[in-house]
Amino acid sequence: MYAQPQSLLPNFVSGNADRLLHATMGKLTGGLSPAALSSAWLDWAMHLAISPSKQAEIVEMGARQWERLGHLLMHAQDGKCERCIEPLPQDPRFRDPAWDQWPYNVVYQSFLLGQQWLSISMRGVRGVTRHHEQVMDYTTRQAMDYFSPSNFPFSNPEVLKIIQETNGENLARGFRNWQEDMERTILGAPPAGAENYVVGKDLAVTPGKVVLTNDLMELIQYTPTTPRVHAEPLLMVPAWIMKYYILDLSPANSLVKFLVDRGHTVFMISWKNPGPEDRNLSMDDYLRHGVMAAVDAVSRIVPKRKMHALGYCLGGTLLSMAAAAMARDGDKRFASMTLLAAQTDFTEPGELALFIDDSQVTFLEDQMWEKGYLDSTQMSGAFQLLRSVDLVWSSLVKQYLKGDRTPVNDLMSWNADGTRMPYRMHTQYLRSLFLQNDLATGRFRVWGKPIALPDIDVPIFCVGTVTDHVAPWRSVYKLHLLTHAELTFALTTGGHNVGVVNPPSPESKRKFKMRTRPKGSDYLDPEAFEQTAREYPGSWWTAWEAWLSAKSTGKVAPPKPGGTAFTPLGDAPGKYVFMR
Repeated sequence: MYAQPQSLLPNFVSGNADRLLHATMGKLTGGLSPAALSSAWLDWAMHLAISPSKQAEIVEMGARQWERLGHLLMHAQDGKCERCIEPLPQDPRFRDPAWDQWPYNVVYQSFLLGQQWLSISMRGVRGVTRHHEQVMDYTTRQAMDYFSPSNFPFSNPEVLKIIQETNGENLARGFRNWQEDMERTILGAPPAGAENYVVGKDLAVTPGKVVLTNDLMELIQYTPTTPRVHAEPLLMVPAWIMKYYILDLSPANSLVKFLVDRGHTVFMISWKNPGPEDRNLSMDDYLRHGVMAAVDAVSRIVPKRKMHALGYCLGGTLLSMAAAAMARDGDKRFASMTLLAAQTDFTEPGELALFIDDSQVTFLEDQMWEKGYLDSTQMSGAFQLLRSVDLVWSSLVKQYLKGDRTPVNDLMSWNADGTRMPYRMHTQYLRSLFLQNDLATGRFRVWGKPIALPDIDVPIFCVGTVTDHVAPWRSVYKLHLLTHAELTFALTTGGHNVGVVNPPSPESKRKFKMRTRPKGSDYLDPEAFEQTAREYPGSWWTAWEAWLSAKSTGKVAPPKPGGTAFTPLGDAPGKYVFMR
């Protein structure tokens, strides 16, 4: 027998050189995998090269675009020429009437024609994978958005008008805004205006006590404001991608205060902001020391009663896992479950899937491996790119070219208070859920054993938001396919955050559609839901609170903070919410 040859390379190099290289490259590419982008481009280019019909379509489309542009050039100066292309409904850049005046009408119309032609060129090439087609369409759209005439002062008539009216003072203000933003970015300070919303003073001010703390979370029990409360308490599980207080913003926008004032005993998980030392935290850790530790504590504080549970975004996905594991193990402590903009099936996760494939996940893993976590700025940058026209370019034009500061509100201040994601947990999340869809297919394992969402047998209230780019409502709606339980689905106006922060208000123009599928009833597809669900004016908060009250069993005296099992450790909002 021959002995196995020893590696000629040190273990460090043979095991980690690839990771170090990828982590270094990621700093130059903004975290995007060059291999993923190259694969998409080659897939598109090779299939286009052997698709003469598509080539002919692209050439013909280009000729028609030039013809339309030529007609526009002939009549653009007389002010009577109709637009040859309309901006998309969600595109706000060219709504000002000044864009329809010569020569700006030619400038922006030619830009939109070129954008349309490129988009058609990227789509519909036979043989290209759907993911690569989406990546190509997205990357070309990002490039075109960069060169939009609205982004440059001398091709934007709105900016030129302001320059004329202010003698250029707007550009001076814009430079000062840019300078301040650069300084804040370098120092890691929040955006200008966020100082008007201080956690514990302006935000997260609903009174309460921290009744439990561990290395992963604090549990807050809020102080009742009514003499009697509903018998079943409510446990809230927020996402740890951001701080918990999106559910407890300023008092007028606080879902927690809304519930406490209506006689609900509310408990909230406040997650720790993980650092390098937490790199090995897993999904099992978040379940065991997060959700289940909180469930056990609530059960001891309010004994012999079931509880309602609410999960938001990733917190809702985690809550679904916990509920399925509890059902598997015969634990019947949940009376109901509410999911807000939370996905359980990840086959169609929306535009976020553009950043998720094996190459990109491997690249991202290696960047997290180096630090031990995914930085909040990297996550927020990815989310901003999904809506770059609204969240990036329009904001830059307003603040740096027009010289106007966007007023910061409580939600925007919260959005700037980012957190990190531990290396091991986020890797499991991306691979098991986004790439393999293990949760929806019964392959996800909790504490060593698989869980199945159809085991959940409590009434469910699920909220989707119309313009959600993080958890598209049709993806959230797939929960109908994964449970036989009674399911009430509400579709509300707004996006991932604004649709959830939706307090009742006489001035509000919000509305929502809602329909309940009784236990064991037939499936209704999302298009049929849109057509048949009843529409209600106002906030879904009111309808959900009525649903929650109906699932409760009466009123009782409010429990004291910590009950007889725990001694309060301090006032809300606790300490973890202040971790940077």
